[in-house]
Amino acid sequence: MGSSSSALKVCTDHQGGINWLSLSPDGQWLLTGSEDGTARLWSTADSQCRAHFQGHESYITFCHLENEAAFTCSADHTIRKWDVMTGQCLAVYRGHTSIVNRILVFKDYLFSGSYDRTARCWSVDKEKPIQEFRGHRNCVLTLALYSSKDVLEDSEEEELEEEKLSRGFLVTGSTDCTVKVWWVSSGRCHQTLLGHTGAVLCLILDAPNRELFSGSTDYTIRTWNIVTGEQLRVFKEHQGSVICLELVNRRLYSGSADRTVKCWLADTGERVRTFKAHKHSVSTLKYHAGILFTGSGDACARAFNTKTGILQRVFRGHKLVINCIQIHNELLYTASHDGTLRIWDIRQVSKRSKRRWKERSIQGRRSQKGSLSRLFNNKVGCMVHQENRGEQEAMELV
Repeated sequence: MGSSSSALKVCTDHQGGINWLSLSPDGQWLLTGSEDGTARLWSTADSQCRAHFQGHESYITFCHLENEAAFTCSADHTIRKWDVMTGQCLAVYRGHTSIVNRILVFKDYLFSGSYDRTARCWSVDKEKPIQEFRGHRNCVLTLALYSSKDVLEDSEEEELEEEKLSRGFLVTGSTDCTVKVWWVSSGRCHQTLLGHTGAVLCLILDAPNRELFSGSTDYTIRTWNIVTGEQLRVFKEHQGSVICLELVNRRLYSGSADRTVKCWLADTGERVRTFKAHKHSVSTLKYHAGILFTGSGDACARAFNTKTGILQRVFRGHKLVINCIQIHNELLYTASHDGTLRIWDIRQVSKRSKRRWKERSIQGRRSQKGSLSRLFNNKVGCMVHQENRGEQEAMELV
């Protein structure tokens, strides 16, 4: 085992748990949305809080950051738009009749999903919905968006043009166990994807390959053809709800309440690796430069080498579940229900990952296939349970 180090900074400004963390497209800003009903804007240059957005009447469930505007949604049934530079509230979007738990911003359009069983589309510049999507029998939990031009052949696209329908499709996942695909222009349900037997918690879209992945409380991940609606594959090895998904180079990573992350080949559904060591549910995932970073209900973040599966570092210090993570300029940002935002230096993790893979490749070429030395190269993976119980530290496994 190697050295350990503390977080570079702990930001304690919020008076309640942080539910979401968003990074601006230009990487200059971070936005946190909290149980205290406020959002805060942080500079990635110096980690200082630059703005405090106040106005919601209940806790913030989710937030989204653009370069010049911030968006927050809340249990007060509203969505708000904020000016990043002044902190001024620019718009309040009213119409939902229950908790708004997810938003998605695309160009001049804002999409929202709510516990009121609907999703809505808004013009960013107007405060009234321009489209409602009704049909789910329970809460809308997750959203995705794609355009027909990304997935359809020319002939198919011409047929749609004749019907004078928009290119845009909204995808919604619900606690009613279904995924629905909607025409954005008309609000009409195009497809209902049936198969899950539990709430759909997460969606991830691969438009170039015409595929949608959905994770559920039924312990499965399902892959769908987003043109035909056909269910292509079912990934069944998790022993708990599938909470989060990350797709990188056609490898699908799934975080689960069973305390593991699994890596699957998206093309076949084959499970190729299981990342263990978590002591509670895996709540969030982020892939960066060959490293898979995870956040867990055990209040720790972890860094795994995706090629070897080895746990390289454990980030300790939070007191409650880590709800969201972001990475920028070799810094890891972790946001927790304990109300803190913690910032960690991950440069050594990336360097060590590259060096370890190079060393293992050399050893592999020198060793005979099946030799004892090669078989025991993975023995270091058994050391993951020897974790220091210090108050706040990041531990490296070497």
